[in-house]
Amino acid sequence: MRKIYFAFVALFMSAMAFSQGTITGTVVDGELGGPLPGASVMVKGTSIGTSTDFDGNFTLEVNQASGTLVVSYIGFVTKNVAFSATGSVGSISLLPDAEELEGVVVVGTGIIDLAADRKTPIAVSSIPVKIIQEKIGTQDVTMTLVNTPSVYVSGQAGGFGDTNMRVRGFDQDNTAFLLNGQPINGMEDGLMYWSNWSGLNDIASGVQIQRGLGSSKLAISSVGGTVNFVTKATEMDAGGFGYATVANNNYIKTSAGYNTGVSDKGWGLSVMLSHWQGDGYNEGMFGEGQTYFISLGYRPNTNHNFNFLITGAPQFHDQNFTKPIEDYLQYGMRYNNNWGTYGGQYITERRNFYHKPVANLNWDWTIDDTSSLSTVLYASWGNGGGTGDRGSRIRTAEGRIDYDAIYAFNNSVPNGAGGYFAAGGGYVTRASMNLHNWYGLISNFEKQLSDNLSWNVGFDLRTYYGKHFRVVSDFHGLKSWQEDIRLRDQNNNHEIYGTYGTYKRVIATESFRPSGWAAAFDSYPNDQRIAYSNDERISYGGLFTQLEYSTDQFSAFFQGSVSNQYHQRFDPYQYADQALINGTSSQGTDEPIPAGITDGVDSEKVNNFGYNAKAGFSYNPTVEHSFYFNTGYYNRQPYHDNIYLNFTNQVNPLTENEKIFGLEAGYSYSSSIFSGSVNLYRTSWKDRVETTSDVVDDVVTYTSNFGTEQLHTGVELDAKVRPTRGLTFNGFASIGDWQYKGEVVTQVTDEDRNVIGTENEDVDGGKVGGAAQLSGGLGVAYRITDMISVDSDFRYYDNLYADVGAIKENLELPSFHLLDAGVTFNFPVGIDKTKNLKIRANVNNVLDKEYISRLTTANFVEAGDVTYEGIAVSNQGYFGLGRTWNVTLRYDF
Repeated sequence: MRKIYFAFVALFMSAMAFSQGTITGTVVDGELGGPLPGASVMVKGTSIGTSTDFDGNFTLEVNQASGTLVVSYIGFVTKNVAFSATGSVGSISLLPDAEELEGVVVVGTGIIDLAADRKTPIAVSSIPVKIIQEKIGTQDVTMTLVNTPSVYVSGQAGGFGDTNMRVRGFDQDNTAFLLNGQPINGMEDGLMYWSNWSGLNDIASGVQIQRGLGSSKLAISSVGGTVNFVTKATEMDAGGFGYATVANNNYIKTSAGYNTGVSDKGWGLSVMLSHWQGDGYNEGMFGEGQTYFISLGYRPNTNHNFNFLITGAPQFHDQNFTKPIEDYLQYGMRYNNNWGTYGGQYITERRNFYHKPVANLNWDWTIDDTSSLSTVLYASWGNGGGTGDRGSRIRTAEGRIDYDAIYAFNNSVPNGAGGYFAAGGGYVTRASMNLHNWYGLISNFEKQLSDNLSWNVGFDLRTYYGKHFRVVSDFHGLKSWQEDIRLRDQNNNHEIYGTYGTYKRVIATESFRPSGWAAAFDSYPNDQRIAYSNDERISYGGLFTQLEYSTDQFSAFFQGSVSNQYHQRFDPYQYADQALINGTSSQGTDEPIPAGITDGVDSEKVNNFGYNAKAGFSYNPTVEHSFYFNTGYYNRQPYHDNIYLNFTNQVNPLTENEKIFGLEAGYSYSSSIFSGSVNLYRTSWKDRVETTSDVVDDVVTYTSNFGTEQLHTGVELDAKVRPTRGLTFNGFASIGDWQYKGEVVTQVTDEDRNVIGTENEDVDGGKVGGAAQLSGGLGVAYRITDMISVDSDFRYYDNLYADVGAIKENLELPSFHLLDAGVTFNFPVGIDKTKNLKIRANVNNVLDKEYISRLTTANFVEAGDVTYEGIAVSNQGYFGLGRTWNVTLRYDF
């Protein structure tokens, strides 16, 4: 009996010894692909567990041959992973939980070009939804990226949604912005108007910025980098949320969302609605808007996934423009002269209003184990514009608009018939309208050719039709507004008949409310349009491909694309057919052609072919070390607004394809405590066209530089340190040398598009302005308990120059630093603790630092000049916001 007992003991001990072993794996963000450091990995039903390091890796000793791992991370859905033997369980993807729209069904995976989709590294930073929602507060979505290298954001003092973001010194018209893989830069000029995208704060599941060449497979050529905004689609589980935010200057925002979850038949619906309003930090900067989000998903089987999404953010916000520093010093740092009162009631002269619904239909098809196809059909319909003055403005002694005096003058105009340069004169508020319809189709086929070789091929088609014109927004007591427009012939000649030329007369009698909602439904008759009216058609077609080879230690890729752009302009307003002119005009008499009878002249059609090619490789000698090198060449077509001179049908002879050549290399190191990287870059940009604007004595001017060449070189560093559980340090630094090269042709026009002057200028060695060439920051986050955490970010900016385009001698602004801080309280509620109540408080610019964030002039100090921190007070620009705060209360169920 004793022998049998010892035999059983020996057998049991052998089984125990055999079942002991090691499990390894990696925990990553299921949407952005980045590692999740500090994630908890536990063996279900036991106390055995560990945490991931900074690269999301974990090693776990177990004493059983099979079981289940419980993987969790704050803000993400907990996941159970079965294991049946020791060894690697591979990559474990977690999806965000209880952050606006949880349990998401990710769609368009083959279209959204995230860095995780390519094994060859790039310079990249990812911002998860938790950070977006905790730190963004009342700011534009661009502010989520301020704690990353080579990113500079300015212009918050202009109004809600008026920030300007630059990457590696390049303006945002030269950074590609993608929404779920859909290009959203303006087709005409490449610009971004963030007020149109105010809803991104509510619907984003993450933001990823790829500096430099990036990983995008599309036929786009981003010079500074590529920013991917990833929204959530239809959610897996039923539930919802509600939150309210209050902030300085009477800001309040409320939002609510609900998702049905995906039914047994594969259908699911998610919706979200929000409303915000506030007075703005500076005076005369009131804003109000809404966001709506509807996502309908259908998964008929495991091979097909469909999702329809529509979202929009109708809004209006009053604006503050650049002004001399001396005005701020005289009237206060919150001074704004774009508003006034009439009978004690607030009226603004400058209001931006827009509504841009975006809809897309995604189809993901898993063809077989090695092949997949992702396709997105999208559309957007933009309606809105911006208001301004037309006629004789009257100001108060403080420089604000004197609407009482304006109404009094308008009431004295005979018969209420005012006009621009007409005998009656007067003043109206005009609205410069920008309407467009934009449709596109993107498709990408991916094939795994072997265990080490993958191939992508696809196409990108877009067509855009835009309309630009002005109408009267407010007559201010007048009954009508008259304008006489001199007409051109097909050769842009004004003097097409007789000494005085030929003109037509417009008499506007209708006004149009400056509202995002109203603009979406209003019609604008041709005979009510003043100053100008023109349309354009822009069509784009591109083919792209990517081939990547990868092993455990080595990877290499090649990307290439070709594209063609078609442009044409239609101008029925300032052009007339010669036969019509000869039949209706008489020399030197007051017999204008009636408005609406000229058909106008279509411009010459312009086709531009472009291409780009990128290649790179990486080498990982050990798990801790990684090296990479990438290069790329872009032959990029000019934007529509730079093809046609002076907003006429005349084709710009100076415009040609821009040439961009980029080199970048990097090294990264990672361990369980420290993770860091260094990136080097050199970007040469030739034959570019650049346009800037300025306001002097209420006169808006535009300066265009043709043939500009820029050379940007720099180094970027970022690091993360986790010395103990719950404590994290983040740091970044970027040092750049951004200069203009050679000579440029400079042309200045006024707001009505008249040429003021043209000249050649030597700009070699001139400093590129608008962004700090030296920046750095340090952040710390500490989780005091499971329910309380605090964080703070410090940033420093230097070598910042005036944003005045290409000049030889640029003006350097004073350096400055900023400190932000926040605290979060999480309270699990409900019987099963599955619901959550969160309170988040932020204070930005804690030290209330007074600083110049941007200048649009470069006036150097002369004898007798008054200065501010060494800068002549005649310079115009923006000061940054002082101390601001916001508090959010959120409930998830």
